[in-house]
Amino acid sequence: MNQDFHRIRRLPPYVFDHINPIKARLRAEGVDIIDLGMGNPDLPTPDIIVEKLQETVKDPRTHRYSSSRGIPGLRKAQASYYGRRFGVKLNPDTQIVATLGSKEGFANMAQAITAPGDVVLVPNPTYPIHSFGFIMSGGVVRSMPADPNEDFMRALDRAVRHSIPKPIALVLNYPANPTAYTATLDFYKEVVKYCKEHGIYILSDLAYSEIYFDDEVPPSVLEVPGAIDITVEFTSMSKTYSMPGWRVGFAVGNEKLIAALTRVKSYLDYGAFTPIQVAAATALNGSDDVIAEVRNIYRTRRDVLVESFARSGWDIPSPKATMFAWSPIPAQFAHMGSLEFAKLLVRETGVVVSPGVGFGEYGDQYVRLALVENEQRIRQAARNVKKFLSGSAGDNVVPLVANT
Repeated sequence: MNQDFHRIRRLPPYVFDHINPIKARLRAEGVDIIDLGMGNPDLPTPDIIVEKLQETVKDPRTHRYSSSRGIPGLRKAQASYYGRRFGVKLNPDTQIVATLGSKEGFANMAQAITAPGDVVLVPNPTYPIHSFGFIMSGGVVRSMPADPNEDFMRALDRAVRHSIPKPIALVLNYPANPTAYTATLDFYKEVVKYCKEHGIYILSDLAYSEIYFDDEVPPSVLEVPGAIDITVEFTSMSKTYSMPGWRVGFAVGNEKLIAALTRVKSYLDYGAFTPIQVAAATALNGSDDVIAEVRNIYRTRRDVLVESFARSGWDIPSPKATMFAWSPIPAQFAHMGSLEFAKLLVRETGVVVSPGVGFGEYGDQYVRLALVENEQRIRQAARNVKKFLSGSAGDNVVPLVANT
């Protein structure tokens, strides 16, 4: 029987399928692996959220099926958050749906709005679901610049004029994963104006809105007057509240798009476990101090990473936001590409990074480093890298573990 299913054939090999076996072998041989690869937050969920979960789970009424679109209290809490944070007024009944994380929300939105052959404009490099959610739904992805600079609008206009059929949607992701690029409200105004003129929906991934380090506070595209006419924005509690395993996110914005997503979800899931939703509402309605604490931890780690790796001989650009640093491969290894460099790095140093090619072909000269280890471990990673780079400079690299 032919097992080459159509949608599976459209997916490329997962780059970490090449890294993970090496990492596993090294761990089995006793090597200390410092994993800066996957963006899996290591910080504990704040006590107030955990305690609310524990309290609610004791009520047997919460053990039944929940609501696919999110319980009313959770949707109201998200509306309140958008009002406080962005000055955006949302109707929790028609403009908000809770999702099982922003990744699930994006994938289900792609299913809801994409017909076979539809063109969607997606940054490259970008978080994989931004592209592959549409590819799995039968769409065609056209690459856009990831950096929201002066070239973006020219590229957008060029893509719209030369795409047949006309694009149905544009994906935005700022602060961006993996590049950590940030966008201004003026940039959003230009994009909204253009997309409204050309009948293009905007799908904005704002998962890292609260993980920023400088004076520029990331805006929401929904702050632009009239943006809600064409826009849905996705957020997540995974990083903001250190709740990655809880799987709580949101899609908010245009009523037509939210209704389409809600209908698709109603066939696929019953929503998150009710006590999780209650605890998430408690987080959103609570003090912003827990958000500030998480932000400060990542800021400190960012500073330690940039400083210690610079001393090791690897200059990593300092990100303005997100929990990632996006760095060019050191010059002497640039010819290898990101996957081979990442494999070499873990073998020689025990330090795991994400190959940039996993986020799109235009990321192949970069790697992503996640701020998911404490300061001591980051400094140790830098020391390991320093020994490796010193050895490679003299063409005398000694493998950390042979035959891996």
